[in-house]
Amino acid sequence: MTVSIYRTPRGFDDLVLAADGDALTGLWFEGSRNAPEVRPGGGARETPVLHETRRWLDAYFSGRQPDFAPPYRIDGLTPFRRDVVDAILAIPFGATATYGDIAAAIARKRGLARMSAQAVGQAVGWNPICLVVPCHRVVGVAGALVGYGGGLRNKVALLRLEGAGLQDRRSFVASSSYWRV
Repeated sequence: MTVSIYRTPRGFDDLVLAADGDALTGLWFEGSRNAPEVRPGGGARETPVLHETRRWLDAYFSGRQPDFAPPYRIDGLTPFRRDVVDAILAIPFGATATYGDIAAAIARKRGLARMSAQAVGQAVGWNPICLVVPCHRVVGVAGALVGYGGGLRNKVALLRLEGAGLQDRRSFVASSSYWRV
């Protein structure tokens, strides 16, 4: 595994990137509980996947949704976590959805009367590849900014960068095909 640092623009903590030879396997804000430590002067070798990830991050931090994704792999996905990741990936740049929105959508998809928003929150918090799998777009009831492993300061800054507003969440939930399953 190759671990490297991405220097973010001012107002964000730096990011830790982890990759194997073929795919990005982790992306965390520095200091996040699951982020590996990067040794000072460790100078990770620049691999094609790290280069693509840096290119994606450069585009993202310029304030626009990149039109490509770096190759990534999420190990340890259970069927439930896969459903949560799919729901997160369906939230467009600049929009948000609540844990409850995701729980209700997954319950409908699975033919269940209801599903726990707390279980969704745990799966969202487990996400090892922030930004590319945009878990920062998931908010609490009534848009409360809660539960971000990269720190609430970074979550607020990311949502501001994207121009996200709560009215976007309502129109997204109503219009996205994921939510109508």
